[in-house]
This record gives sequence, structure tokens and C-alpha cells, in this order.
Amino acid sequence: MNRLASATTALALAALLAPPLTGPAEAQSQPAAAPQHPQSKLVPRKGSPAAAAPATPITSNGNAPDPAFGAFQRGQYVTAFGLATQRALDKKDPKSMTLVGELYSNGLGVPQDDKKAAEWYQLAAARGDSNAIFALAMFSLQGRAGPRDRQKSAKLFADAAKLGHPIAAYDLALLYIEGQVFPQDFAHAAELLRVAANAGNPQAEYALGTLYKEGRGVPKDVHEAVRLFSLAALADQADAEVEYGIALFNGDNVDRNQQLAAAYFRKAALAGNPIAQDRLATILANGLGVKANPVEAAKWRLVSKAAGETDLALDDFVNKLDPKARSEAENAARPWVDLIKRTLAANERAAAAAPTTK
Repeated sequence: MNRLASATTALALAALLAPPLTGPAEAQSQPAAAPQHPQSKLVPRKGSPAAAAPATPITSNGNAPDPAFGAFQRGQYVTAFGLATQRALDKKDPKSMTLVGELYSNGLGVPQDDKKAAEWYQLAAARGDSNAIFALAMFSLQGRAGPRDRQKSAKLFADAAKLGHPIAAYDLALLYIEGQVFPQDFAHAAELLRVAANAGNPQAEYALGTLYKEGRGVPKDVHEAVRLFSLAALADQADAEVEYGIALFNGDNVDRNQQLAAAYFRKAALAGNPIAQDRLATILANGLGVKANPVEAAKWRLVSKAAGETDLALDDFVNKLDPKARSEAENAARPWVDLIKRTLAANERAAAAAPTTK
């Protein structure tokens, strides 16, 4: 029976934090339809909220949405700034203070000003607003409005997480997985990830699923891992789409569905995930769940290889193609390969220019 190897071999902080590389034109011109969950009618959730934006509507009387937040949501930033500033001054409302900080942070309706943003966030944080505390943690981590301070940011993440901020809980979990700011503690990381996952954060669902799959910090439970991967995949988390696609393809703790697996692999491949590109190449080369397409298979293999994915069997497949098919595949892969090369070169230049720390 044809099986696909698991994509997860080790849990690393870099793998959880690294953004996918989206391809040049194809990802925009040929979006894959969102796969449907095979065992439920769950509606795919949207991704996690913006880092420092208020996660819940600002309310003026406990029922009606605050006009300032409504204006913010509609893109009427000057109006939002005026309304939020007035409410912050008159009512000492922390959510309004956070909104003013957000506007200054991103230069929305006002000139961008990290110092003023931090001042407003601090006013809101002193009144217990978790979004403001999280925003200050990000400022400290990024070196905005002051020097970078990972210890300070970690403390602020912890404070925000205690107040139920899901993204802060996720980021704090990553620090416990990394084991540099805090002693490495997978069990505590799992607790924090569960807070964020229960709030619907797809990154946390994927990370917690990985812990269950590997039995780190929690008892090994592949069934629970696949369940979490499926939730994150529905929210377009590319790494989870790969893991769930592999489970579907092999029938591991889920009904086997190679056609649906192919749809997930294609979706993640278009998002720039090299493992998905390689798995998609395999099934296209062999006609597993989809009609065989040698040129398309070779294209995706050339793309994944440029990103560093090793697969000797697929390399042999590409090498045995007739010259015409090989040329078509190379032409189709070229925009992706060129983008990958430019990105890798830019990363190398940035790494070389980055100051070293003792």
C-alpha cells in the first residue's frame, strides 16, 4: 500500500515561527478551493486576530459596540482616533486607550509614532487590558520604543496570558519550547497552547497537535493530534494541512480519502510549503487520488527541491521524463524557483548584516 511519510520529525521553534513562502503568480491566479472536512460540517474559522489589535469589540454600555471601534473596523481611522481619544480621556476606558495605541503603532489616521503608541498601551495595561499588555510585549520583543528585551517581553506575555489572551499564551508556549528565556518545559507549553487552541488559534492547534503526535509534554495520542491538525487545516494553517493531508492519504486515525488529501496538499503547496509540494508531486507522479500528471508532478518536485526538500525517487522520476515534458515542467517551475533563490539570497544577506551577540 502506498503511504506518505510523516512531515513531523522534530518540534523546533523556528519551524513554528517561520512564515510560508507564497509563490509568485500561481498562488494568486489559481487559488485552491477550501477542502471540506470529511467527517463534519465545520465551517473553516478565520485566522488569529492581528497582533496588537483589540481582540474583542469595545463596548460603551455592555451591549452596543463602541462607535470608535466601529469606525476602526470600517477603516475610518481619523474618526476612530477622535472618538477613542475622547472616550479614553473622559471615561479612562482601557480598551479605547489600546485602540489609540494601535492607531499610533500602525500610523492609521495619525503619523506613526512608536513612543506615543507605547505610552497609550502602558496606560491601558495599567488598567488590566490584555491586548495592551500583549502589544507592549511585542514592542519589547521587536525593539520598538526602546531596546529589545526578551526577558521583559516574556514577562508581559505571561501577564497577558494570565488574563486569557490566546496569542500571548501561544507565544509564551513557544518560549517554553525554545528553552532559552525559560527552562524548556513541554508540559507547561502544552497547557498554554491548549488555552490558545481552545480560543480557535490555528497556530496553537497545529503546535499542540505536534506535541500530542510526538508525546512531548502530553501523553502520545495520534488521534487527538489528527483532530487538532484537522481544525488548524480548516483555518488554512499550511503545516497542519500537510499533516492532516498525510493522515487522510494513509487513513491514519481518520477515514482514508486520497482525493481530499490531494486537495490539502495542493492548498499548502500554493502557500509555499515545500513538504506539501513534494507530497503533491508524489501523488501526481503516481496518480494516487488524482489523475496522473507527469509535467505537474515534475514542476512541484523542482520547486520543492529548490527549497531544500530531498526526494531521490522523485528526482529519478524527473530525470526520466522525455525532454519536452521536462522542459514544460522547468518553465512552469521557474517563477517559483527564481522567487525561492531571491528569498534565500536575501536571507543570507540579512544574516550576514545582523549584529552578532556574545
